[in-house]
Amino acid sequence: MTEVLRYTAFSADPEGGNPAGVVLDAAELDEAGMLAIAAELAYSETAFLTAPPDGLGGEPGRAFTIRYFSPKAEVPFCGHATVATAVALGERLGPGELLFATQAGTVPVTVAEGEGGVLRATLTSVEPHVEDVPDADLSEALAALDWPAADLDPALPPRIAYAGARHLVLGAGTRARLADLAYDFARLEALMRRLDLTTVQLVHRAGPDVFHVRDPFPVGGVVEDPATGAAAAAFGAYARELGLVPAEARLTLHQGEDMRRPGVLTVELRAGDPRVRVGGEGTRIP
Repeated sequence: MTEVLRYTAFSADPEGGNPAGVVLDAAELDEAGMLAIAAELAYSETAFLTAPPDGLGGEPGRAFTIRYFSPKAEVPFCGHATVATAVALGERLGPGELLFATQAGTVPVTVAEGEGGVLRATLTSVEPHVEDVPDADLSEALAALDWPAADLDPALPPRIAYAGARHLVLGAGTRARLADLAYDFARLEALMRRLDLTTVQLVHRAGPDVFHVRDPFPVGGVVEDPATGAAAAAFGAYARELGLVPAEARLTLHQGEDMRRPGVLTVELRAGDPRVRVGGEGTRIP
């Protein structure tokens, strides 16, 4: 029988962060079986591991193929489920390096033991990119969110950012604007499917390197994602591309507070390396 584990990512508290399903041996499951498990769990994503493809590399026994399913469909990459899976593997294999073959590309992950024995996983994204948002698409997104354009932060211009999955980044001028999230689910989902977006990342800047974020996720059948590692990686690329932070930076993203599932995501940018590193704690959900 397939064992389905439950872990939370970006928090050491099972009641915080973003819960994910984790199947460490999915060799006997086909796509329909994976989707059925993801739908039954009803988490934003569930990760499924199988043997690595030939030539992936990595340490023997620490390299895998990983696939991600939301309750509605497969997604190419999911950061929080990657972190959750890495923590689950770290408990069984010990801290160290892991290598995942995803549909978006190869993703290395480092698992380290922190204070009190809590495991922390840091993934390295595929190479990111950032693109402009057509005015008509931006207007439709704001209409679906019921956000007046005046509520946007002009210092955080709208962009679509990619680091394994595509995310529309919108800056909220105030923390109150970010906290007030009530959107047209079907309308936003339709726009996101047309633009091939995984989430809309709503961001408020609280300081030079501190941000509060929220991620509507209607395309996954979920109103909101509590902590979104893929979007955090995309945001790191966005912030660097627009010169909002130094080329060498460590950003802290707070997510889930408005859902009463607080989590903390660390985004690391390194000069000379286009990839983005996203890290956080994780723990098993009893």
